[in-house]
Amino acid sequence: MINEKMQAAFLDQINKELFSEYLYLSMKAYFADLNLMGFVNWMDVQVQEEHAHAMGMFDYVIERGGKVTLEAIDKPENSWKCPLDVFEHVLRHEEFVTSRINALMDVAEETKDRASLIFLNWYLKEQVEEEASVGGVLAQLKLIGDDKTALLALDKELATRTFVAPVIG
Repeated sequence: MINEKMQAAFLDQINKELFSEYLYLSMKAYFADLNLMGFVNWMDVQVQEEHAHAMGMFDYVIERGGKVTLEAIDKPENSWKCPLDVFEHVLRHEEFVTSRINALMDVAEETKDRASLIFLNWYLKEQVEEEASVGGVLAQLKLIGDDKTALLALDKELATRTFVAPVIG
């Protein structure tokens, strides 16, 4: 049976993961308005990943005998100045998510919930990959500057990203 404090921490993080899905959906709409379909694809993969992350935690709480209750999801931002601005926001958000996973691990350590620590290791590794992936796109956008041809080349590259359902835990 999952500890009440650990359960509450997971429920809060499930909400954060669903907010992440919602935020990336908003960013996907922003890029669709610009007709940058590769960026749309990149964000769509993010949407699917965040949903999978939330559901992994959702299922874990149930598997541990806990009860899932869902709260309202905050409204995400929906306007940005340019693609660089979006990806700077993405990096800040992923860094926030990493801090939240670390906080979850702190609760697992405090409650001596070794099963949750093992489970959360996957999420921590995933966050390292997420920050690196976003950092790569961000670095390219900084190099591109105002070069529309380079932006379209990056858009074409981002169109190749595919979602692979994660095996969580």
